Amino acid sequence: MRLHQPDRRSCGAASLVMARRLVNPRYAGLVDDQASFAHEVTTLHRRLTSLADVSGGWQVPWLRAVGTPPWAAARDLRLLTGVPYAVRPVRLGRRVWPHLAAATPDRPVVVYVGSRLLPRHVVLVTAAADDEATTYEPSSGRVLRVTRARWEDGPLRLAGWDRPWCVVSPRDQPLSSAA
Repeated sequence: MRLHQPDRRSCGAASLVMARRLVNPRYAGLVDDQASFAHEVTTLHRRLTSLADVSGGWQVPWLRAVGTPPWAAARDLRLLTGVPYAVRPVRLGRRVWPHLAAATPDRPVVVYVGSRLLPRHVVLVTAAADDEATTYEPSSGRVLRVTRARWEDGPLRLAGWDRPWCVVSPRDQPLSSAA
């Protein structure tokens, strides 16, 4: 079954709910159909854009209409995995692959993609091997294999968006070994 984002602005929350499903098998058993997935995504999206984060701490508010703020995604992934995450700007041809190469199902990576001018969509990378990254694309609910060449040189062709903008990845990952 393909679990997809319930509306146009919840791709970030959908990616984070999918990350939670991967890291926590019990949660995956509870969120196992489109209705429960949509409910969890909508609830998480409200929390990610509010004054209080998912742990109750203060965060900078964000307009829900423009999606998930990267710092909220980093905080949610840290709370989920126990590993600090960082928001790192990237662009086509600017070493995005080392950030993706450390992705695993227990330590997934969120990527903001968009046009030449703006980031517009969020996807989840759950593994990278053999010059391909396993990528959950929330608008379709599909898991895709996206080549290293597409990540580094484009076009990405993920929900109509072709360029990486920023990566939310584990802070302690060794970036030079995967280059």
